[in-house]
Amino acid sequence: MDLKTLTISQAHQALKQGDYSAAELTATALARVKELDGSLRSFITVTGEQALAQAKDVDQKLATGAPLGLLAGLPAGIKDVILTKDVLTTASSKMLANYLGVYDATVVAKLKAQEMVMIGKNNCDAFAHGSSTENSDFGPSHNPWDLSRVPGGSSGGSAAAVAAGLCLYSIGTDTGGSIRQPASFCGLVGLKPTYGRASRYGLIAMTSSTDVPGVLAKTVEDCAIVLEAMAGRDPLDATTVDKPVPSYSKLLTEGKLDSLTVGVPKEYFIKGLEPAVEIKVREAIKELAARGAKIKEISLPHTAYAVATYYIITPAEVSANLARYDGLRYGYSVTQDAKFADEAKNLSAVYNLSRRHGFGAEAKRRIMIGTYALSSGYYDAYYLQAAKVRTLIKRDFDLAFKEVDLIATPTAPHPAFKIGEQTDDPLQMYLEDIFVIAASLAGLPAVSLPCGFASADGESNLLPVGLQLIGPQFSEVGLLQAAYQYEQATDWHLRQPDI
Repeated sequence: MDLKTLTISQAHQALKQGDYSAAELTATALARVKELDGSLRSFITVTGEQALAQAKDVDQKLATGAPLGLLAGLPAGIKDVILTKDVLTTASSKMLANYLGVYDATVVAKLKAQEMVMIGKNNCDAFAHGSSTENSDFGPSHNPWDLSRVPGGSSGGSAAAVAAGLCLYSIGTDTGGSIRQPASFCGLVGLKPTYGRASRYGLIAMTSSTDVPGVLAKTVEDCAIVLEAMAGRDPLDATTVDKPVPSYSKLLTEGKLDSLTVGVPKEYFIKGLEPAVEIKVREAIKELAARGAKIKEISLPHTAYAVATYYIITPAEVSANLARYDGLRYGYSVTQDAKFADEAKNLSAVYNLSRRHGFGAEAKRRIMIGTYALSSGYYDAYYLQAAKVRTLIKRDFDLAFKEVDLIATPTAPHPAFKIGEQTDDPLQMYLEDIFVIAASLAGLPAVSLPCGFASADGESNLLPVGLQLIGPQFSEVGLLQAAYQYEQATDWHLRQPDI
């Protein structure tokens, strides 16, 4: 079996037919992790014994002739900001380096109910703060297409693991593009559902008003299968919506592009978008037209303010969410470190020292920006203004969706960049999310699809390029149908890295 090309539906059929057992499939995945992850660094924790035990349970069920769910016995990764009971959940931060989850996140519990085999926890930017996985306190993940380059972030370890065939899919989180941008960089399908479609309970909070669990996989169908398993109302998360969960995978073939109008916003084809990327995205839009879609140029006039708005709102919420790490209740504490015995003499010193040595540079940067934006005398000038602009950005989309069914844009302005290339320029790193942030601020579903390859930095090697499709709230059925139609018309998703 070739895990780089194997899809969820293919693996499911193979298990049902007895081509191999769940234990054999899991052992193959774990062997691939052992062989390649020293170079990729896509996992923080590998749960080999647990995975094999889960796989054997599935095999015992198979032996009885019992029905087999679509995800049963299939190896998956879980981003390390999603809680897993009795398994390390570090958020890729020194602050939680030894933290064992005391319960499963709702999305994990739902996947376990489908008899998922979890082979480990995927590396990411610490506390999901970043666009490259370089902010991980355990070292950056590497892109399987070129190990000298980033896989994107913050769900970069998830993307690298799936693209390299270490697991069949991974659950990531998308706050401002953290699933879609890695999907673009690694040649995968990355799905961010509507805010409220899947539960945030058990996610280590970054920006609570935009955090969304989602899927990284090889195909649109795989994403549809996983979303169907993890979506739905959760009484433990008041932001989830009580809407029926459609059979996304079974509805994929029912949609036709010739019934859709696809909007192309002029604000997304701007200076800074690499010409080679624009060519591939324009070609993808032409393919949508060739399949019957009506293409219409639209305007989303407040797009230019999306990055600035996001990087006021996000640090403000980060500042509040990270306040719980005080060196007392859980996580890293200098009281456990003998070298700080002379300094940690009072409560204030414990707070300050634990945060100073537990948080990385990016977390500290966001805490300081967010605290400033929320402080007395600046709240109205920064946070309140950003909240108002966020409303205008959402209104742009609401007006656009009165004229079009979907919106097509680039996912990222360029292919994957080299590790270390942007670490000295935080502002440039923030601009990595320029095309994906607005959909997050508006709470919209969006998917990134492979749409071609382009050279980076004038080098001869070609790297994946992503097309982003954005839909109205809770339009996942139509969004996935359109994505599936495009995918079936091309073969970009079939190409795999040589690793």
